[in-house]
Amino acid sequence: MFSKILIANRGEIACRIIQTAHRMGIRCVAVYSEADANARHVAMADEAFHIGPAPSSESYLRADKIIEIAKQSGAQAIHPGYGFLSENTGFAEACEANDLVFIGPPSSAIAAMGSKSAAKAIMEKAGVPLVPGYHGDDQSPDTLRKEAEKCGFPLLLKAVAGGGGKGMRVVERMEDFDDALAAAKRESKNAFGNPDMLIERYLTQPRHVEIQVFCDQDGNGVYLAERDCSVQRRHQKVLEEAPAPGLSEETRKAMGEAAVKAAQAINYVGAGTVEFLYDVDGSFFFMEMNTRLQVEHPVTEMVTGQDLVEWQLKVAWGEPLPLEQSQVKTRGHALEARIYAEDPDQDFLPATGNLRYLSTPDESAHVRVDTGVTEGDDISIHYDPMIAKLIVWDETRDQAINRMVQALEHYRIAGVKTNIRFLHALADAQPFREADLTTGFIEDHRELLFPKSRLDTHKALVLAAGFVLEQRKSREVVSTDPWSPFGRQNSWRMNSEYAQPLQLQVGEEIHDLKILERDDRYQVFVGDSVYNLTARLDDDYMQAVINGHRISIHGNLHNDQLVLFYEGDTFNCTVYKESYGFEEMAGEGSLAAPMNGAIVAVQAKVGDQVTAGQTLVIMEAMKMEHAIKAPADGVVTEIFFLEGDQVSEGAELIAIEVEDTEANQEEAG
Repeated sequence: MFSKILIANRGEIACRIIQTAHRMGIRCVAVYSEADANARHVAMADEAFHIGPAPSSESYLRADKIIEIAKQSGAQAIHPGYGFLSENTGFAEACEANDLVFIGPPSSAIAAMGSKSAAKAIMEKAGVPLVPGYHGDDQSPDTLRKEAEKCGFPLLLKAVAGGGGKGMRVVERMEDFDDALAAAKRESKNAFGNPDMLIERYLTQPRHVEIQVFCDQDGNGVYLAERDCSVQRRHQKVLEEAPAPGLSEETRKAMGEAAVKAAQAINYVGAGTVEFLYDVDGSFFFMEMNTRLQVEHPVTEMVTGQDLVEWQLKVAWGEPLPLEQSQVKTRGHALEARIYAEDPDQDFLPATGNLRYLSTPDESAHVRVDTGVTEGDDISIHYDPMIAKLIVWDETRDQAINRMVQALEHYRIAGVKTNIRFLHALADAQPFREADLTTGFIEDHRELLFPKSRLDTHKALVLAAGFVLEQRKSREVVSTDPWSPFGRQNSWRMNSEYAQPLQLQVGEEIHDLKILERDDRYQVFVGDSVYNLTARLDDDYMQAVINGHRISIHGNLHNDQLVLFYEGDTFNCTVYKESYGFEEMAGEGSLAAPMNGAIVAVQAKVGDQVTAGQTLVIMEAMKMEHAIKAPADGVVTEIFFLEGDQVSEGAELIAIEVEDTEANQEEAG
């Protein structure tokens, strides 16, 4: 077995690989960019080498530097993880040329599946069912337009070299085809260096079911059950589970055998995933093959009891597969939720910030957390915004869902926006519990997945006041006289009962509270209502009783920014001080950047007449494009950035002189 390997990756997958390698007695070499100097994977590795600046193109994608460091460190093999260079044919070839074992498939297999159009041709020859569409080499717009008409609508434009939802567009009608094609080509070229597209019929109610396959160097292959990854947004998986609910044993076997046949058709070695679209009538079609370990591999590990990274290392060393097909058994049900730094209320815009507070559920045989971050780390614009993967297991699907809901309630983050509340609503939604799954699940159930807060505003404000006051008490300077009121921070006054004021800002609204403190309880006045409150704070955990209702919450107060966590829900507010001087970052007729990122395209000029909803700027952040649209009808008066410029969240991009609609109507009258 290898004695030392290099891990050409970062974040949670690097940490995941290190854990198994260390358990097997293998030393690990990490690489890190300037942004990751203090990252968790660096601390976990036996040794680590600086590889370049923060942008991945200058660090984690530098194959030459990684090869050089591997040789310098004495590593015998390189594990690419997923993303970055994991499916890069040139990198696999470079490893082979430098006598380094690439812990993955042969470069020929990566090349065969790297082009989605070529992969379709191979699968068709191997007898694997395909979705109707166009996978040809002629990429002229006229040809693609004609093939789109043949295929019919709705259709899916997909980057030939793509993955992760990038370079992909659903087109509902011919009128939208040209714009969608241009955007998909541009995004594909930026992400993969290849703008070529393939076209597929877009199935309206499909499920995304994938098979975990494994092959050894002797040509043996097995499948380790399947995963359902239907719950997606922007073609990126959000919640995965194994096994796929409602799949018959016959279909499971047929899919598994087709997946192994697909892998053996390209002389595959190692871990791979064959992805299928599963239609309502029980038919399934080959979609693509990922020639690497998948993000969602832990759910397969939880139901099979196997360590897939260990399998990868053994197969790469030349050992046979640990199990034959008849020995592969599954037990129970597992789910994985991807916890992202993003804002679901703003169309899942990627978020950046500091993880100033991070509390995760306790790990056990039922709960697993795969992460590459710790409290205090920054989520930057340079890499994928995934914070962690939360994986749960139990005997049945219903029990596993209950585990997931509970674990999400125990996952608490402050300092950066996350999708935890959204995931909680998703896992707890009745259609999900009933396994009513399609790839359009999120769009079909938006009202269920974006529920109102479980806490009414008044009750949340009372709890916030209790948290603020109790934390102030815990930080009071202890007086030499423990009974003296003069050391307290409750605005105590001699010979009078004084209600101390507290202003809490929620969004744009400022709430004026008044609080009387009496012995071990408070009276909190909010508007015309009075609440009797008792509260006890222990670090971040507060037990409170409001008018006889006992509630337990967690919270984090930092620089007057307070976040409360309650049953998967969050309540954010600011302890308001007028001296703060809250100001608008941009005027009514301006476009402000919704996130940190780069300007990809400016689609307007000074003097242009624009209409509300018209795309004026395209930004790229977290490797995805985002259209910034005009907020109202008007005329462009200034443009502050050019294509290629980096901008910060809140920066004014374009100024628009907004039309006065009422005045125009009066003139017209």
